[in-house]
Amino acid sequence: MTLVLGILLVAVLLGPFLFTFAERNLEFYLLALGICAVAVSGLWSAEIVLTAAKDPIAITCAVLIAGGLVRAFQKPFSSTINFIQHVIPSRLFIGGIVICIGLVASIITAIVAAVLLVSIVSFLNYERRTQIRLVILSCYSIGLGAILTPLGEPLSTIATSRLNETFFYLFTLLGSDVIIAIVLLGIIAGMLISPSKQKRSDVRELKVESWGAIISRSFKVYVFVIALTFLGTGFEPLLNPILAGKSPSVLYWVNMISAVLDNATLASIELSPSMDEPTVRALLMGLLISGGMLIPGNIPNIIAAGKLSITSKEWARFGFPFGLLAMVIYYYLVVY
Repeated sequence: MTLVLGILLVAVLLGPFLFTFAERNLEFYLLALGICAVAVSGLWSAEIVLTAAKDPIAITCAVLIAGGLVRAFQKPFSSTINFIQHVIPSRLFIGGIVICIGLVASIITAIVAAVLLVSIVSFLNYERRTQIRLVILSCYSIGLGAILTPLGEPLSTIATSRLNETFFYLFTLLGSDVIIAIVLLGIIAGMLISPSKQKRSDVRELKVESWGAIISRSFKVYVFVIALTFLGTGFEPLLNPILAGKSPSVLYWVNMISAVLDNATLASIELSPSMDEPTVRALLMGLLISGGMLIPGNIPNIIAAGKLSITSKEWARFGFPFGLLAMVIYYYLVVY
């Protein structure tokens, strides 16, 4: 069983980069592998199927409603973004997007923040490379910011529950790390990303998205979350022996696997009320940073990549080395 699960995990990691059909139909590819993983683990039950079908409903509805709201307020939203980008220097504007979208994610939820992000990026007439880098850095920011309250994302909800802590516990524990990281992401974005003057001066009227496109994106998110649920459940027999009782340093690096697996599932396996704060801190930051490396690592990544047609290769080309560098820096500054 362990060998087969290992092969399936390799398929999850490498399939989207090796096979065009996997890259173009990522959510269905991961769903198929998730179903296989649960079958190999022998963990099929009515409860798992019901949970997998029920849990994504709230996320899907949030994506659908947020998309509808953006569609309804398209003109004033576009006019506001157009005004701001012409009165603020480009580097400051880009850095501001990354910082602001991350800081509000724990209040408006990571899902709504991601929908807002893709609406902004869709309006901005930036070249492809600039657009992709802005999206990836912003998704890192959203993933980090959303952890600060249980409202932000499933990871923060499960972490608060598993640790038997209060609403503001994660803000107290991780607030300084997360806020500093978000500000640094904004500064990095402002330094790395500079759209050409010609592109930036173009006034663009954003086409109103059809209800069909909004519903299609929401359905793909629904399938994606089901796939992540099955993957997390199916790989538990493989991950439990690896994760159980390990030191903060080991957990920090092992949690790079959240680049392709649901970080909330990993947190539910690893977290315990008996853990000390340095261990919890290292564990969660490892999950958060590595969650931005690849598209399946976080819901905002999935939403943004789906809306803007960013491929797995395009995301990994910038997102993976950036995340790995961030992991190394944080480890030696804080964890080690």
